[in-house]
Amino acid sequence: MSRNIFAFIAGGIFGAELLLSGMTDTAKVQGWLDIFGAWDPTLAFVMGGAIIPMAIAWRLTDGRAPVLGGQFPAKPDAKFDRNLVLGSVLFGVGWGLAGLCPGPAIASLAFGGWPHILFFAAMLAGMLATPRIRSRLDSLAT
Repeated sequence: MSRNIFAFIAGGIFGAELLLSGMTDTAKVQGWLDIFGAWDPTLAFVMGGAIIPMAIAWRLTDGRAPVLGGQFPAKPDAKFDRNLVLGSVLFGVGWGLAGLCPGPAIASLAFGGWPHILFFAAMLAGMLATPRIRSRLDSLAT
């Protein structure tokens, strides 16, 4: 099976899982974030279902190569700096306001209507603008 077909199938499965888990339901996500109001803890299981397998995968892939060739991505840098804080704040604000993060935003394009398309376009614009903004901030810091 070619990599493109495998990626297409895996992406479809991922999108279906996001839909089934409720990650594309903006009210459910905002309920998860509303810790001082009508808090909905059910997404903790979804997040645990993502974090635990990823932690195991990092352990199992050390020194190995993917079956289909190439390389596994490097472990993320554990450095706590301005970029990590700023990126986390921006991600959290966007997630809290819209109730979507990148994966569910893409999955919701198939059924979410114009508000989801608008969010996706704004998210994409932010992703494209980030390298310029980061470069500018880095030049101001030095």
